[in-house]
Amino acid sequence: MPDIRHEWHYGARVMPCFAERPSSIGAMFREAVAADPDAIAVVEGARRTSYRELADTVDRVAANLVALGARKGDRVALLIGSRTAFIELCLACGQIGVIQVPMNVRSRKPEIEYLLTHSASEILVYEADLEAQIPDAAALPALRHRIVIGGAVAGVPSYDSLLAPAPPPPEIAIAEDDPFCLIYTSGTTGRPKGAVLTHVSLIHSCLNYEWAMDLRRGDCSIQAGPFSHVTGLVALTFSLFRVAGRVVIMPAFKARAFLELASAERMTFAVMVPAMYNLCLLDPEFDRFDLSAWRVGGYGGAPMPEATVHKLAEKLPGLTLVNVYGATETSGPVVVMPRGEGVTRSAVIGRVLPCCDVRMMDDDGREVPAGASGELWIAGAMVVPGYWENPTADATGFTHGYWRSGDIGSIDADGYVRVFDRKKDMINRGGYKIYSVEVENVLSHHPDVVEAAVVGQSDPVLGERVHAFIVRRRPDLTREDIRAFCAERLSNYKVPDHVTFQDDPLPRNATGKLQKVELRKLVQAG
Repeated sequence: MPDIRHEWHYGARVMPCFAERPSSIGAMFREAVAADPDAIAVVEGARRTSYRELADTVDRVAANLVALGARKGDRVALLIGSRTAFIELCLACGQIGVIQVPMNVRSRKPEIEYLLTHSASEILVYEADLEAQIPDAAALPALRHRIVIGGAVAGVPSYDSLLAPAPPPPEIAIAEDDPFCLIYTSGTTGRPKGAVLTHVSLIHSCLNYEWAMDLRRGDCSIQAGPFSHVTGLVALTFSLFRVAGRVVIMPAFKARAFLELASAERMTFAVMVPAMYNLCLLDPEFDRFDLSAWRVGGYGGAPMPEATVHKLAEKLPGLTLVNVYGATETSGPVVVMPRGEGVTRSAVIGRVLPCCDVRMMDDDGREVPAGASGELWIAGAMVVPGYWENPTADATGFTHGYWRSGDIGSIDADGYVRVFDRKKDMINRGGYKIYSVEVENVLSHHPDVVEAAVVGQSDPVLGERVHAFIVRRRPDLTREDIRAFCAERLSNYKVPDHVTFQDDPLPRNATGKLQKVELRKLVQAG
């Protein structure tokens, strides 16, 4: 266990911190460059970039951003896909104290306009094929420069202009509490909120990944999701830079392509949502891929079906599955399953990481006893100071340094954490509380269920009933089959009252996280 001491940060919080740590993301990256400058840092298709080459490019991009007028505290929006250029811009912004605003390339014009306006971004780097989605200049008075990548747009400078030779960038003093980036949350209950991830919060997440996942010099990850998400940015990129590892960029997740790349690159470390693991296992040629180098597999965003856990253990005995629980507001993980305990402790998600404090609180703001259920309140060095320019959200989401997660769970006497459900996903059927994840886990064991999700359906008598959405393997699977299967394994009040079979996959966002809000809309529509 690394040495820990309490420190004062953000002007109002005293928190446990790792005593020995890099002072910034840039300092952490430069440590990797110094440790092994000729090691490959990033792989994108046939392009392999060493740490030395990446550092040189970062310096040029930083210098050219300064030449454009970028100053410490300014915002630079990145509306670009999975490219080495994203990493170059990300590190360059951090080096000069500019706050980056990563945006998802699936965003549409109204969403883009809101994020650019709310963040008051002054520079936008965007994909050429998204030109039609870029708001008019009149709608973005703060935006001074547009730069295009991946093609040409009339009158807009290309990304090559940031790669031009330039004098070394100026030395900018970076404080640990300085913002590194704004990551906007999904906004499923309203407008997205810009979580302010700082250097100190990100550094602690990287160190926790290194410690909890046993990351080693030269490890290799595949970045198959958007860089605009905390998992892609922290778990699969910065954490690898912490150990001078190799980040392999995959434009978008496809199970066959992922397996081919993992085998060819000798991938050692991954963090994915459970659906991605299941899609890999469904590949009929799974067994022909050499995945023997794959040492650690993190998962989060949804419960891992027990059936998937057991199948992975059978197919990949050298792989250690590690449940990871965290959020954008925590800059990454706060609870991780100790390595090697995942199969034997499938009912829990792990133990609280160093420098993090998790409390289970009732609706009156009182901590509940061990084993009792409550809302997870989370504090510590990884928790962001708040949301960008949003005091209302700060007042609602934070209480004296604790972020109120909205998740319902418990901590047992041995310190193991359970997460039962989101507050809004818990179903109240006639006074009986039903955690949708429990029903989903049972459904995952049905041999003819590809994937399933459970939500509450309003009922005038019972308050709510259980509604299951199922993607099935065979068309003759019926509601009665599902109910009979569940009735053998669940209390009668937990058995789905309603079943909807879908031919299309369940709705997910760009990171693969299930979007239950869309399923609730279907239920409400009747």
